[in-house]
Amino acid sequence: MTPPEEDSDGARLPFGAHEAEMGLELLAARLAPFLLDRELLTLALTHRSYCAENTGAKSNERLEFLGDAVLALTVTQLIYREHPALPEGDLARIRANVISEVALAPLAREMGIGAALRLGRGENNSGGREKPSLLADALEAVMGAIYIGSGIERAGEFITELTRATLDEVTARESFSDAKNRLQELAGKIGVEWPEYQTAQHGPVHRPHFESVVHFAGIVGRGDGGSKKEAERNAALAVLEAFNTSRA
Repeated sequence: MTPPEEDSDGARLPFGAHEAEMGLELLAARLAPFLLDRELLTLALTHRSYCAENTGAKSNERLEFLGDAVLALTVTQLIYREHPALPEGDLARIRANVISEVALAPLAREMGIGAALRLGRGENNSGGREKPSLLADALEAVMGAIYIGSGIERAGEFITELTRATLDEVTARESFSDAKNRLQELAGKIGVEWPEYQTAQHGPVHRPHFESVVHFAGIVGRGDGGSKKEAERNAALAVLEAFNTSRA
């Protein structure tokens, strides 16, 4: 049987303390631009299983609750501003994808949150450091800690930087009622010619940039993006936005 860990004075240390402390140091360095309060960070990484074995310790559940709200608000603001033509249902689907456990857990794992978690003996032995639910919850708790320690602006910057790639991927992958299809459906509904897109490619081959123009019922929509599909979709979205505004 492996003897319990001891500090320099011979006192027993909580299970996994050395590993978690090393992980905490690395994570703290990575988060330094956003959070300098080590006490808050430690709290954000403390799972309730650790508290059950360490009298007086507090769990990260309250910070997780707060961080969940800050995450949702930040992502909502991002997609609201960046996609002015999308309806509420599509915005909600984008947000749900970006803030889901499936999206957050890999981000937490990449940051090294798993190695820094303070877990109870049983949770640690059952692979808790790799559990998606624990990783995602701890990441939300870290977001809450940044909000408390550094303010809403720094928390927003952290979340934006962290979720940007996921947001772009989700937006590009999902059709979200496919703006081009919606524009075609609108053409049939109001009795005008179907939209035709003029798309040009610019820039080097390894980093192409596309610009698209579409004419629809007297409205000119322009869009750009890293692919032809994205540029045409953005052009269609621009037309839909202008059309809806003119009818408001």
